[in-house]
Amino acid sequence: MYCQVIVDIAHSQVDKVFEYSCPAQTCAGCRVKVPFGGRVAEGFVIGVSDSPSFDASKIKPVKYVYDEQPALVPECFSLMGSIADRYRVPKAVALRLFLPSEMRLGRVSEVYTKYIKLVNPDISLGKAAKKQAAALDDLKGGDREFTSFCQTFGRSAVNALIEKGVAEVYKVRRERTPMPGEDEHYCPVALTPAQSAALYSISHSDKTVQLIHGVTGSGKTEIYLSYIAEVLKEGKTAIFLVPEISLTPQMLRQLRRRFKGQAAIMHSGLSAGERFDEWWRLRSGEAKIAIGARSAIFAPLENLGAIIIDEEHDSSYQSETAPRYSTIEIARMRAEYNGCKLILGSATPSVESYICATQGQYGLIELPDRINKKPLPEIIIADMRSEVKRGNNSPFSRALREELAQTLAEGNQAIIFLNRRGYAKTVICQDCGYVAKCQNCDVSLAYHSEENCLKCHYCGAKYHMLRACPECGGVHLRYGGTGTQRVVADLKGLFPSARILRMDNDTVSGKDGHYKILSAFGRKEADILVGTQMIAKGHDFPSVTLVGILDADMSLHFSDYRSGERTFQLITQVAGRSGRANEKGKVVLQTYSPENYILRYAVNYDYKGFFENEVKIRKATNFPPYSLICRVMVTAEEDKAALEVLKEVYFAIDALRRADEEEFIFFNKMHSPIKKIQGRVRYQVLMRLKSSKLLPRIYDIAVRSSTPAALAYVEENPANLS
Repeated sequence: MYCQVIVDIAHSQVDKVFEYSCPAQTCAGCRVKVPFGGRVAEGFVIGVSDSPSFDASKIKPVKYVYDEQPALVPECFSLMGSIADRYRVPKAVALRLFLPSEMRLGRVSEVYTKYIKLVNPDISLGKAAKKQAAALDDLKGGDREFTSFCQTFGRSAVNALIEKGVAEVYKVRRERTPMPGEDEHYCPVALTPAQSAALYSISHSDKTVQLIHGVTGSGKTEIYLSYIAEVLKEGKTAIFLVPEISLTPQMLRQLRRRFKGQAAIMHSGLSAGERFDEWWRLRSGEAKIAIGARSAIFAPLENLGAIIIDEEHDSSYQSETAPRYSTIEIARMRAEYNGCKLILGSATPSVESYICATQGQYGLIELPDRINKKPLPEIIIADMRSEVKRGNNSPFSRALREELAQTLAEGNQAIIFLNRRGYAKTVICQDCGYVAKCQNCDVSLAYHSEENCLKCHYCGAKYHMLRACPECGGVHLRYGGTGTQRVVADLKGLFPSARILRMDNDTVSGKDGHYKILSAFGRKEADILVGTQMIAKGHDFPSVTLVGILDADMSLHFSDYRSGERTFQLITQVAGRSGRANEKGKVVLQTYSPENYILRYAVNYDYKGFFENEVKIRKATNFPPYSLICRVMVTAEEDKAALEVLKEVYFAIDALRRADEEEFIFFNKMHSPIKKIQGRVRYQVLMRLKSSKLLPRIYDIAVRSSTPAALAYVEENPANLS
């Protein structure tokens, strides 16, 4: 037997298929260990044949086959080529996406527990074999865990029973469960007429992609689950994606409640063992539904019947590491391969998705009302300029303080949203204007009061809190910009008896951090939840009747064509956490720009008004989706190495531009807005193109220009232009 192997080395020079002789049991999808260039490497079998394609005497044998059951499903090989070609990465890099990283080099595997059982109780033992006899009597009561059994009766006595055929040892695979808690009882829910109509539209539409535009609380989740139920009845499988890890516990609970053990969770917050075991449950067919964040799109499921992407507008669905794939694009590939439906859902769809829906490329389902017929929460605008004039320098407006007091008095819960963690954004010297910055990144350091230190939110570096200015020696240091830690401290001063939880990257770093905080708040063990964007979407807390949005216009001032869209999405999503049950909800939106048109649309939940206005602006200014923003990032530890690659990239793309000037709307090279991150300098070649026709050539230029000292890579319509 002979097999065709992709060697697991991420280099263009070895990006081809190699042939080896192999054992008869080897099949496509298996991982193997093979001799390669004087060393041993891992590889992926993509095909098997009975005869060699060239002289058999020159073909080396496979050294080891890792898998009894192929790790890769057949679909992987089709997607491998598409991903490698689309994002210009080696095939090995594309295949790695489909496997837990810990499986490479055998860093994780199944865990088994050994048991001993009685198989022949009638054998007579000698009078001297007292320990054996005692062990035999004990085994008559049932199977025992092997290690503890040996500790009780002695290894030699147990071995003697095994040798005599009295007992035998077997092993049971032990699953590392990623989420605590038992499965809950499922009570069937009757769909509303609107939900039933939506479900019918999805099932009977001839369009692969379906967009559900439903306000917060309109019952999108129940539509997702009902469609999954239909898919499972047909013997098919499903992938369910959410944008934040924090959303997976809640969604997994709902899936387990309805589908019992058929749901498996996949995301980066799991331990290596948990991640492997959940992957294996999906690969073996034990689990039929994959739930998780972006990486779950590569779940090893066969015969897919549905792919669901909740909060499809979220920027987290864009990968920021190679290959820099769009999750929606990969989902579309898998949906087309399997002939299944791709369902996108959001209360605030991306402009690009909604255009596709209104132009008939996607199916469009509108859910304009909440499922309980309750109105969307009232949004009160608090003008912080007036607050400052009145001498109020706290993070809270008078309106928010009053609403918080009333909410707590009524025994309800509140959510306070601020998309900035730490105590303060910056530390500034009042004497000379010095701002504390990270040594590895070109960004200011945030002050964290709990640890009394300065932190970089890009590389994670920690610094001692300053006692004096390093520039002028002055001791008049002040904090600039409020973070979640200060919000909690100020709330405790205002409402000493209130129980407060904080949810940001600092509080959820431990295992099950998200789950513990959200579960505690769901059980009403806290009155107020303070958090960043991870609390902004998807969560359903019936007792939350008030949401406070601090610095609501923060994102309006980013130098990004999508700043208005993101602000509208964030406000609408956060506001939607209030009044989801029987109690009427309320939102206090604090801003320094109350007259901004984006806020007016948000206050009225007027997505269509916002969309129509935004489309006019983008069309007039030639911004996506009416053009394509493309940048080639060049990063290196040394400035000289980066500039050499930047020069090569720039002149190669400039040659493309001169050959096809009509295709270029804008083209220039420059420092990246953040000049250094994690010790690497950053330059960019930024361009705006009329279409994507030149993208493959630009990708090739980036790949060709990269050196061991400097990396060049392409970003399409980047989520963050910093």
